[in-house]
Amino acid sequence: MTQSASQPDRILTLEEYLTYEDGTDNRYELVDGELVKMPPESLENCDVAMRLLFQLAKFLPLTWLSYKEIEIEVSGRRAKTRLPDLMVLGEECRHALEGKTRGTITRDMPPPLVAIEIVSPGHANEVRDYRYKRSEYAARGILSYWIVDPQQHKVTVLSLVEGLYEETVYQNGDRIICPILPDIQIRVTDILENPLS
Repeated sequence: MTQSASQPDRILTLEEYLTYEDGTDNRYELVDGELVKMPPESLENCDVAMRLLFQLAKFLPLTWLSYKEIEIEVSGRRAKTRLPDLMVLGEECRHALEGKTRGTITRDMPPPLVAIEIVSPGHANEVRDYRYKRSEYAARGILSYWIVDPQQHKVTVLSLVEGLYEETVYQNGDRIICPILPDIQIRVTDILENPLS
């Protein structure tokens, strides 16, 4: 069954969400069973995400990288999915997605190694990225969660230790350290400073 035409006025299960189609190019996250339309990103945030993607591609296989196109099922009171700005899938997660008709990492699949969010301006966005996604990604077993905050000129790297995230904040010319990706050589300025300005 495929939903169509307009946004449903009821709570969706994950299965209903995965077949939902409204005839538009709108992108949604499923939050506690409700569709939440994801607005287009600002040009600045797209630039930051692209610079980080290019930096990661210097050190990791391209097939491990996801740029805004793969979603992940996370825990919630009801069905919930998130659409991270970037992910480092890793070999096991990438293998689990191969042959699927939709880029959704479900709970029965291995989690990605890293989820990365670029914080958009606004209090609600900060709360979502710093608070809600932090607990959702930890519960999902994602080993590292990066919060890239262009407004505060910092990158927060959260590393999963015994089920909870421990955080380290990087600013200015700091080199980002990610224990599960020890070979990366990326500085905060590589991603937050526009080389053309």
